Formats: sequence, C-alpha cells, structure tokens
Amino acid sequence: MELFETVKLAATLVLAIPAAIAGIELFVGGETLFGGILLVLAVVLVVAQQRLTLAASPKGLLAGVAADAVTSDRDEDAAETGDAENSGTD
Repeated sequence: MELFETVKLAATLVLAIPAAIAGIELFVGGETLFGGILLVLAVVLVVAQQRLTLAASPKGLLAGVAADAVTSDRDEDAAETGDAENSGTD
C-alpha cells in the first residue's frame, strides 16, 4: 500500500470510526433504526474509499500542476521582456 493510500484510509477512518461507535451505542441503547443507519454509513464510507479511485493518478495530477507552473512562468517572463522593450521605446 502506498503512502497516499494509507493517508486516504486514515482520513476516512477518522470520520467512519466515530460514526460507527455512535451507531453501536444507539443500536445497543434501543435506537435500532438510527444506530443501524450510522453503522451502514460508516461501512459504506470505508468501502467506497477503498473501491473508488481518482480518474487520474496522483502522479498525473502532480505532472499537470508542474506543467502549469512551468507554462505560467514562461508567460510571466515573456510579459516582463515585452514590458521592458515597450518602456525603452517611450
């Protein structure tokens, strides 16, 4: 399991564990409908996180961000060069 997957699972568990504990307490305390709903939602949250993935891999997303950063730097350099040429002709 990659580090990114581990972090995603930990973040999901941070949300799912309290919901599951509350669901168990409600279920045992007689509120079977609400307790059952919370338990099912906690399980669905963890299963969905494990089964569903991003459309693009994290590496692909980082490559896109890097490409955007390089492209925007070139645009800024061109704008600075153009501004310097224009200021010299005034």
